[in-house]
Amino acid sequence: MDYYAVPIAKLVEEFQKLPGIGHKSAQRLAFHIINLPNEKVQGLANSILEAKQKTKYCSVCSNLTDVDPCSLCSSTSRDKSLICVVQDARDVVAMERTREFKGLYHVLQGAISPMQGIGPGDIRIKELLKRLGDGEVKEVILATNPNVEGEATAMYISKLIKPLGIKATRIAHGIPVGGDLEYADEVTLAKAIEGRREI
Repeated sequence: MDYYAVPIAKLVEEFQKLPGIGHKSAQRLAFHIINLPNEKVQGLANSILEAKQKTKYCSVCSNLTDVDPCSLCSSTSRDKSLICVVQDARDVVAMERTREFKGLYHVLQGAISPMQGIGPGDIRIKELLKRLGDGEVKEVILATNPNVEGEATAMYISKLIKPLGIKATRIAHGIPVGGDLEYADEVTLAKAIEGRREI
């Protein structure tokens, strides 16, 4: 039995294809859009199309941008001797929100994952090594996710960087600020102890 009119059912179905959107959320979004004035719906549709059509990868760092090179790569105030390697564009946003990192970025567009058939050639490691060839970079911070794939990717890249004489560092892992020890898993606690520092 169909509960919705066909156009609403199609809209709900399309929303369900988005990551993190289940049936209830998709239904809520669909009905919200149906109740919006036409000009608001048109504005949303135009924004989606414009984002899809005008966004591309930076030819230097592989971050998402609408200009090439991106504003971070073309900035004269960034420290060009420091590159932070991340898995995707959302990680750049997270790092920038800290307002602490002043270097450049390199977005891998993924992580090594043999289980998913993703090898070193499937992510942007070659492009990173090409950037390191000019001698200007002194340190590479490996800020891949603290999971099996992220750790494997960081180890792989660090082994490639070592012979170049460039310092390779890994972001610290451990207990989040405001977190309770009793809720931390064993791996997180082990990393926190391993990464301890003098105070």
